[in-house]
Amino acid sequence: MSTLYVSHPAFADHLTPPGHPERPERMRAVEQALEAETFQALARIEAPLAEAAVATLAHPEAFVEALDRIRPREGSVRIDGDTVMSVGTWEALLRGLGAVTHAVDEVMGGRAQNAFCGIRPPGHHAEQTTAMGFCFFNFVVCAARHAQKKFGAQKVAIVDFDVHHGNGTQAIVWDDPSIMYASTHQMPLFPGTGARSETGVGNIVNCPMRAGDGGDKFREAFDDAIIPSLKTFSPDLIVISAGFDAHKRDPLGGLWLVEEDYSWMTKRLMEVADSHAGGRVVSVLEGGYDLQGLGQSTAAHVRALMRG
Repeated sequence: MSTLYVSHPAFADHLTPPGHPERPERMRAVEQALEAETFQALARIEAPLAEAAVATLAHPEAFVEALDRIRPREGSVRIDGDTVMSVGTWEALLRGLGAVTHAVDEVMGGRAQNAFCGIRPPGHHAEQTTAMGFCFFNFVVCAARHAQKKFGAQKVAIVDFDVHHGNGTQAIVWDDPSIMYASTHQMPLFPGTGARSETGVGNIVNCPMRAGDGGDKFREAFDDAIIPSLKTFSPDLIVISAGFDAHKRDPLGGLWLVEEDYSWMTKRLMEVADSHAGGRVVSVLEGGYDLQGLGQSTAAHVRALMRG
């Protein structure tokens, strides 16, 4: 079975104001990185258009309907200082839901070994009833619960290595023992959550790092805390919140990861998936705002998924 790449041109149609770090060029950087000869064997499919109701796997129906009502037919609507809806945002969100659920279908259905969803806007800051931090829908929670609802997955692990803590993901699964959430992230930094003491019902593993920390601290967090917790949890599927803004080039963070760290981490997660989850991994793009760092890191991550 091959690695599946799911994306769509509509992800570049979510427009943000000039100077905004979460910009359409991010998708072009990912696409260009995956055009290399190394990725010729990568199976590719365009993300289908999902029904908005898919978002209710993570959010109340009233919240989804409210976003639908306020979406602009021209110009843009500012949700907060960081989070903006343009005319193309709604389709990007529905394609994002389509990407993650289709990826889960293919991986859980045994037609792909693993998958990477190249989508935007990101989703891990989206709380149940709050769009924030560039995010509107929490795609990784939707993916996890889709696997549970459609395929009967008993336990799903979400692993987040974005430089920012996934406050939305943590909040939504806080009291759900069937979903584990593990995160490496910089503290202090937006959004201010992610202390080691935040453990939910024993299903939350936070490994905060300090500005200036690099690959050694990152690998230590995985080897000492995240990997042992994953093995104990023994998930049926691993979903990755793949944010590449902990790269040393990124303007929004202060960690010093390099491409080799992302490759190493991906392989470590695949080892756990191989031994506990039938090799099933679905990775979903989150942050990454330096275009060179994003492209190179994505390439390293996907190459590792392809067992390259």
